[in-house]
Amino acid sequence: MSSAPLLELCNATLIRGDNAVLTGINLRINQGEHTAIVGPNGAGKSSLIRLLTVDSYPLAAENGIPPVRIFGRDRWDVSELRARFGIVSPDLHTRFTGGTWVWKVSGREAVLSGFFSSHALFEHHNVTPSMELQADEALERVGAIHLAAKRLDHMSTGEARRVLIARALVTTPEALVLDEPTAGLDVVARHRFMERVREIARGGTTIVLVTQHIDEIFPEIGRVILLQGGRVAADGPKEAVIRGDRLAEVFGAPLVVEESGGYFHVRPR
Repeated sequence: MSSAPLLELCNATLIRGDNAVLTGINLRINQGEHTAIVGPNGAGKSSLIRLLTVDSYPLAAENGIPPVRIFGRDRWDVSELRARFGIVSPDLHTRFTGGTWVWKVSGREAVLSGFFSSHALFEHHNVTPSMELQADEALERVGAIHLAAKRLDHMSTGEARRVLIARALVTTPEALVLDEPTAGLDVVARHRFMERVREIARGGTTIVLVTQHIDEIFPEIGRVILLQGGRVAADGPKEAVIRGDRLAEVFGAPLVVEESGGYFHVRPR
């Protein structure tokens, strides 16, 4: 693992259509620094992640300083970059389970597709015995080896989400990006999912959690970045940001914050 920061943004501005969805963002996330990016719908959370995944590009800097650096570099081959961090999101889930694929993939095939940054296995993909072993090890790691032969479109949302975590981990990435990872999960499945994520965090993989739900911020996360209107509204230690005044301002209502078992719970006052 390199010592360069996972992400550095220097006055980064992202335009979509005629609107700035991110404006003048400055932040740095170090490797090993488990971080939550929090905000209501439209705050700019997904746009920030699109910078990290090189799915979107910011405005060029006038001062010559790259507005985005990932692992210390401002230029990447996307396939190389995506081997260094894994992504789990509702959008990825839909691509595997709700798309219009002529073929449907099993849990093991979905995990193997992570080696090729694809959403299925194709004839030109050379799947080696080593890859198959790594895929099964990744499924074992998230407690989903029993789903190896089951088709993703036949799985529950919680089962499929665990398989997608295994897919994200199969290349042994340095970081795992979770974008609204518990969307569609019931209370029990959400808890089980987040406990798996905690195990991954304790195992040394950096976690970047993107969410609008404070109760998803698990105990191992030490830093919270609060977004509002495409700008950083607050950034600091988890407890200071969650218990601070800006949280209520960003979500537009007086809030009561309670803590239980290392998790924070927020409700309207």
